Amino acid sequence: MIAFYGALGFSVPDVEQWRAAGVPFFSIQFGSQKINVHAPELWLRDNFTLRGPTAKPGCGDLCFVWEGGAERLRETLAAAHAEIIAGPIELPGARGKGVSVYVRDPDENLLEFIIYE
Repeated sequence: MIAFYGALGFSVPDVEQWRAAGVPFFSIQFGSQKINVHAPELWLRDNFTLRGPTAKPGCGDLCFVWEGGAERLRETLAAAHAEIIAGPIELPGARGKGVSVYVRDPDENLLEFIIYE
């Protein structure tokens, strides 16, 4: 998971602390956005309640704005061994029309990368 997101250009700032058991989860960052990743040993604990109550691996559906252009996105996805499952397709986004490409991460979460014109 960490290598996959790293290959996509995400940073994982607290991974060393997580590996040393200094923090209970690690985060991936993309620009100013942060996503916390809970390992199974954490989300299976009954006393860990700071999560979605029915969250399971593969239930995520995340959208990221891609600034690098379509060709760079294809190259980056290929380097991460992320198979494009849909797109490029023109769709409405938060900023208006964009072109989206969809892939899945190692946990089967759906990732959308949208490029605005």
